[in-house]
Amino acid sequence: MFAIQLAGVRIGMDNRYSFVEHQCKDYLCEARDLAFTVSASPEEIAKEQALGDYAADYCESICLYRHICELIPAHNVFLFHSCILEVDGYAYAFTAKSGVGKSTHCALWLKTVPNARVLNGDKPLIRVEEDGTLTAFGTPWNGKENWGENISAPLAAVCFIERGEINTIETVSEGEAVDRLIHQLYLRGPRQSVMKQLMLMDSFVRGVPFYLLHCNISKEAARLSFETMRKK
Repeated sequence: MFAIQLAGVRIGMDNRYSFVEHQCKDYLCEARDLAFTVSASPEEIAKEQALGDYAADYCESICLYRHICELIPAHNVFLFHSCILEVDGYAYAFTAKSGVGKSTHCALWLKTVPNARVLNGDKPLIRVEEDGTLTAFGTPWNGKENWGENISAPLAAVCFIERGEINTIETVSEGEAVDRLIHQLYLRGPRQSVMKQLMLMDSFVRGVPFYLLHCNISKEAARLSFETMRKK
């Protein structure tokens, strides 16, 4: 067993395999004042393995993060499936349906936008602060590209990406943002956890501007999205 700190929350990791401890090496903390502890049973790990040709230690990591995402909303933190970039102290989140080009667009930010770096490439956490602002946090679960750092930054904007021949970007209403966000949050687990996540989503859509980018996956699209969303 070991402990990690995610989004300011200390979590016990009752692990069976060493893989997840190595994965979380940049997030280790003292095992005291733990908010909760997670574990994965052999049956749960085997069930995850049955979904694909994956090693048991990798599947344990998936199961443990799933449990974290079910319990951490009680601490005003939730998973937002997205790629988040940090530029000059502010975070910018990009999300899209699979295959649209989210990672490619973010890679173009790294080439185009000065000082851009990846906070997390796939499964970051968002914390709703007492004043209603939002903070993005890196996690050890950061996608197949393994993009990410143990850093945090105030969330400045969220961008939904869709393919288009012409690069355009526009703001979206709170209602449309909710319709799109619902597919990118982890709304599973105990009923009270799901209800808390829905409450946090309400704070989410009120806390930052949301944009819809139609793009042809080019440097021009990256420049357009950055110039539109950047925190001045």
